[in-house]
Amino acid sequence: MKNSEGSTSLPADLAHYTLLHLPRTSLRILIRQPLSLSPTKKKIMPVSLNTTVVRVALLALCGFSSIAQAQALNPQEQALHVLNRLAYGPRPGDVAAVEKMGARNYIDAQLNPQRIPLPPELQARLDGLATYQLSATQLYVQYGPPSFPGKDASPEEKNAARQRAARDITPQTHLARVWLATESPRQLQEVMTEFWLNHFNVFEGKEWVRYWTGDYEKNAVRPYALGNFRELLGSVVHHPAMLYYLDNWLSSGANTPDAKGRFKGLNENYARELMELHTLGVNGGYSQNDVITLARVLTGWTINERGMQQGATPFAFNPRRHDNGSKQFLGKPLAVNGYQEGEAALDILAHHPATARFIAVKLSEYFVSDQPDPALVDKLTQSFLSSNGDIKTVLHTLFNSPQFWSRSNYQSQFKTPYQYVISTLRATATPVVNIKPVDGVLRQFGQPLYGWLTPEGYKYSQETWLTPDAILRRINFANSLSNGKSPIARPENTPPAADVAPISTAALEQTLTPILSKEDADTVAAAPVNLQTGLILGGPAFMKR
Repeated sequence: MKNSEGSTSLPADLAHYTLLHLPRTSLRILIRQPLSLSPTKKKIMPVSLNTTVVRVALLALCGFSSIAQAQALNPQEQALHVLNRLAYGPRPGDVAAVEKMGARNYIDAQLNPQRIPLPPELQARLDGLATYQLSATQLYVQYGPPSFPGKDASPEEKNAARQRAARDITPQTHLARVWLATESPRQLQEVMTEFWLNHFNVFEGKEWVRYWTGDYEKNAVRPYALGNFRELLGSVVHHPAMLYYLDNWLSSGANTPDAKGRFKGLNENYARELMELHTLGVNGGYSQNDVITLARVLTGWTINERGMQQGATPFAFNPRRHDNGSKQFLGKPLAVNGYQEGEAALDILAHHPATARFIAVKLSEYFVSDQPDPALVDKLTQSFLSSNGDIKTVLHTLFNSPQFWSRSNYQSQFKTPYQYVISTLRATATPVVNIKPVDGVLRQFGQPLYGWLTPEGYKYSQETWLTPDAILRRINFANSLSNGKSPIARPENTPPAADVAPISTAALEQTLTPILSKEDADTVAAAPVNLQTGLILGGPAFMKR
């Protein structure tokens, strides 16, 4: 509906429902300045809201009782809880299936993804993505500089050659990621793949990184997402996407024989982020001297440009660019041993107590609470150290902790844009045929795939994502799916089928049981049919996990 300023405002029933159920923090934001989005001007516009609704909402929220917080989760709630935390929310029938098998059994199954077969139809679609099947070497040769036209080519020809990767590789990389997130029964593996991709962030928009983003996810991260942290770290360090993103491939020891041209000089970028963001953490007890030492250790760890043109793997160690001087790292001498110095440094970092605590905090924040319990962090730290960095063991400890099962942490985390979009597609069983609308929504929401420029990756906290703009955009997205005619579910430039059916509210409510309270269900039932799906998916209960 249009307001007096020509913007699209929220339908009254939807605004009423949303305000009545928003958390206190977001309600305060909306009360200060009720907003809507102008689709034509792409800016925030005021919305007229009944002040009585706001007062009622405040009374309802302020009168919330904490008595229920002490109650244990019932089996149905346990099923929903693990589907929201170990998975991207339920698909139709999932809550009942997990309740039947038991939440603990579901956890055990998810911790062993190798025992869960991918659906043949999903595997066939993945196999049909031509660029997704190419090796890192093939991607570089077929889409990188070796494939570019010569000096005599026109500017248009040169530009077209450089655009091929974005045209061919990127959509297939994104399709594979979203297909697996929405359809793979190995949900915890996909959740942990996202977690580690964010932890070891690379930016797709940085030149050559675009060739390798899909391979980085597929071969460097996903196979190790539930494995050993040292093996995962080593896989990431050796991958050309990371070597290129943080410039280590250019780093050379001072006055080494091959330190020439663009390879001249020490580059500290990767060494710094390897300690600050990937292992020890910013308060992990290292110094600037340690950063310099680690950078020297990793000199010569590079990308084999020439070798790839002959079919070699991308990683290479060039001893003619390696700093062979003596080194003291984190208070201990490192033996001068060429390439093996780097492996020794990675061993030290992967098994360091500060790394264990840093990973424990991040896992607690992701799976339990934005403000993790120190006792849980201590327990996970010890689990990491005693298991030699076995990720599965650490997660088993986390999922068996009282903090994970506490009602105070049930339906308590505000979904990130990615979690919200994927969980919406899963709940509505919307098939992803066209990736462009999904990419567009994630970009509009502020979390495009592989789109964070700086190495710290996206944040997961409610503080980051809970804004009036975000809420309204999510409601609009939910409404766009409700009639079953979303462009996501059909090939690009294809009209919707004439007999397409809208999303069934009854089926959606059954899928999401027990997210909706009786009051929520009554509100939905009383609303016009065309608003009901939007009320459920755009409501605060679904925006949390």
